[in-house]
Amino acid sequence: MSSTASPASGPTAVTATVVAPPVVASLARRLAVLVGYALLVLCAVIFLVPFLYMVSMSLRPNLELLTFPISLVPEQPGLGAYASLFSGTAMAHWLFNSFLVTVTVTVLQLVTSSMAGFAFARGDFPGKDGIFWLLMSALMIPFSVTLIPAYILIARLHWVDTYYALIVPGAASIFGTFLCRQYVMGIPRTYDDAAIVDGCSVFGVYRRIHVPLMTPVLATLAVLTFLAHWNDFLWPLVVLQSNTMKTITVGLATMLTVEGGASIRMAGATVTFLPTLIVFVALQRYVIRGFVLSGVKG
Repeated sequence: MSSTASPASGPTAVTATVVAPPVVASLARRLAVLVGYALLVLCAVIFLVPFLYMVSMSLRPNLELLTFPISLVPEQPGLGAYASLFSGTAMAHWLFNSFLVTVTVTVLQLVTSSMAGFAFARGDFPGKDGIFWLLMSALMIPFSVTLIPAYILIARLHWVDTYYALIVPGAASIFGTFLCRQYVMGIPRTYDDAAIVDGCSVFGVYRRIHVPLMTPVLATLAVLTFLAHWNDFLWPLVVLQSNTMKTITVGLATMLTVEGGASIRMAGATVTFLPTLIVFVALQRYVIRGFVLSGVKG
């Protein structure tokens, strides 16, 4: 009959109304984190299973591939497919060519892109903005449009079936220049002023101040460049002719079927994949940071 709450029930009710919402919110956050981790694990499994299956197929005899269902773990694992791959094909030449071209192009792009990005971000020369946006507009031109003119130029230079045809066209990158420019624009100019007061030249500012600070974006560019040129197929296919000059992608695509063909092809795919995995794992902590910091200022 009375509407007044008892002393014992009053604090309890107040406590329930105050404490319950934070507890519910904390449980909701934990549940969201668990669901997020579960989705990440599911995505990781979906992406990893094909690669694990590829490695598994390369470690088993070819006849074992005819059994169904094929288990993920081979019953009699061995390296016979890898031995046949290197003995029956020019795999050693293909690997050497790919490493030489990819590493050289990556180093050249890091040098040219960092210097060009520094020049566009800190330089003061006539037509700087116009030249920069002209380069940006060139990014919209598909590679297929420039493929034939580029090949004609390479042929007139007598670079067909040489390392020059693979290295020189990739020595500079418009995207790399853009990435480095955006990153340098996020570095305070007070660093430059302090270095100049201490007696540094413009190149000294670039080498001593900006190159160490550009480590994240340079690592990001190195990963992207390495992956792109290691997996490049169309351009090497067009400009290369002899078997010993082929890169690993072209070599595997044109490889004749030998005994144990399926296992050998999986072994070749595994050998092709491992360098990119090693490079990405070694530099992955810089990749996201480099992309995020490159967009600080436009």
